[in-house]
Amino acid sequence: MSNSSTTGGHPDDGTFAAGRAETSAPATQSEADSPANATNGPTVQGAAVHMLTVDARKVILIGTGLFFLAFLVLLPFWNWLGEHDHRVWLWTSLAGWLLGAAALPLIRKHSGEGRLG
Repeated sequence: MSNSSTTGGHPDDGTFAAGRAETSAPATQSEADSPANATNGPTVQGAAVHMLTVDARKVILIGTGLFFLAFLVLLPFWNWLGEHDHRVWLWTSLAGWLLGAAALPLIRKHSGEGRLG
């Protein structure tokens, strides 16, 4: 069996070698700029990442309610919005409300199937 300090090990079982370098540094600047050496963001070695649990139904209900409220607030200003070419805000709030309402049955379906938290 090999020594865990040279092979890396696993962070959860205490055999992880935190100071071990994964790859050697690029020899030239052009190698450092190549797409093969690009990362998709900052990397943290040995840190546990936990997913944030979000109640999707609550988020959609709040957003849908806010879009409906915006629609109701903008509706009395129909003429003013039209005169100033801002009626798009009324249609945007209506679309947000309708799309949010259409998403609610989908969230119920996915939650029932265990695909959402």
